[in-house]
Amino acid sequence: MEKTKELQIRVGCDRGLCHQAVGRQDRQLNTYDWLADVPGNIEDTDLVEVQFKHTRKGYYHNVNNLPLKKGDIVAVEASPGHDIGVVTLTGRLVKLQLKKANLKSAEDIKRIYRIARETDMQKFREAKAREHSTMIESRMIAKGLGLQMKIGDVEYQGDGNKAIFYYIADERVDFRQLIKDLAAAFHVRIEMKQIGARQEAGRIGGTGPCGRELCCATWMKNFVSVGTNAARFQDISLNPQKLAGMCAKLKCCLNYEVDDYVEAGKRLPGKDIVLQTQDADYYLFKSDILAGLVTYSTDKNIAANVETISAERAKEIIELNRKGEKPLSLLEDAHQKPVKQHVDLAQGDISRFDKAKKKKKKKKKPSEGHPEHAKE
Repeated sequence: MEKTKELQIRVGCDRGLCHQAVGRQDRQLNTYDWLADVPGNIEDTDLVEVQFKHTRKGYYHNVNNLPLKKGDIVAVEASPGHDIGVVTLTGRLVKLQLKKANLKSAEDIKRIYRIARETDMQKFREAKAREHSTMIESRMIAKGLGLQMKIGDVEYQGDGNKAIFYYIADERVDFRQLIKDLAAAFHVRIEMKQIGARQEAGRIGGTGPCGRELCCATWMKNFVSVGTNAARFQDISLNPQKLAGMCAKLKCCLNYEVDDYVEAGKRLPGKDIVLQTQDADYYLFKSDILAGLVTYSTDKNIAANVETISAERAKEIIELNRKGEKPLSLLEDAHQKPVKQHVDLAQGDISRFDKAKKKKKKKKKPSEGHPEHAKE
C-alpha cells in the first residue's frame, strides 16, 4: 500500500507511469506506442522493453505472463542478482526496437521475475542513495592513479550488488588497477562503460538553445555523425559557437532538415551563374532555399541594386542567355519597374531653386514683456 501511494503521488496513475501511448512519460527515450489500442497487440509477443537510469534500456521475456503495462516497475534478471526498472514498451513495437538495439545473441534477452515488491523498492532506494557519494569518491581514486579519464556517472544495480561506472576518455585507459581499488572501496562488482560526449549530455540532461529539453535526453537513442556539410546545405553560417550543442559537438538537429534542404537546393540555379540583362550583369547574393527565392546583386561582393526573383524566373533568364538573348531586367514583364522620365534642368523657372528668407523675430527681454520684472 505504501508503495502504491508513493507511485500515485509521483505520477498520478495506479501502477507507475501513465499507461496510455500518448500519456505523460517522465522517462527518457520514450517511444510512442501507436499500436497500444490494437486488439491482440500485447499477446503478439512476450518481449518487454524495460528502462533503467537515464538512457539505459534492456529487453526481457515475460515468461510468467504477467499483466504488464507501460509504467509498471518490475524486477528483472541480472548477472548477478536482479535489477529494478520501468516498463516503457510492450507488444509488437518491441520487436522493432530490438532490431535497433543490435543485440549480439539471444542470451542477452533475460527474464522478468515479478512486479517489484516493497522489499525490492527498499533495496533499490538504498542503492540509489549511494550513487552520488560513490561517484565523487571514485573520481578521487582515478585522480590518485593519474588516469586521464572522467567518471561522469555511477549507476547501482537494483539489488546493490553491482555498480556501473560511466567514464569519458579521449585515449585508451588501462583501468585494471582502478577496478581493484573500486571493488575494495565499495565492495560491489564493478563494470566500466565508456561513453561519448553526446551520451554524457543525454545522461545529464539540460535545456538547449532552442528552449526545449535536449533531444539526446528525451527521445534520441542512436547518434548519427554530424558534419559541417549539413550546415552548408542549409546555408547556415559556419560559426562554431552557434553550431555546437551542450556537449561541445555539432548539434544533432543539423541533420533533421538537411534532406529537405538538399532536395529544395536542386531546384535553385547554380551559385556561379551570372544573369545577363540589358542594363547590367547580376551575381547571386543570397538565396532562400525553402521558399525558392534568389537575390541577385550587380556587385560580386556587396549588395548593390539587389533584386529578388523566383528560381523559375532565374532559370528562364539563364535559358534566354544561352540563346544569346537578354531580358530588359530580372523582373518579369508584368512586374517591370516604371521607367523614370528624364528631366531637363535647363528648362523651367530658374527661381524654383531659390529659398525664401525668413525674417527672424526679435526676442523680447523679460523686462519688456513683464512689467513686474522692471526695475523699481
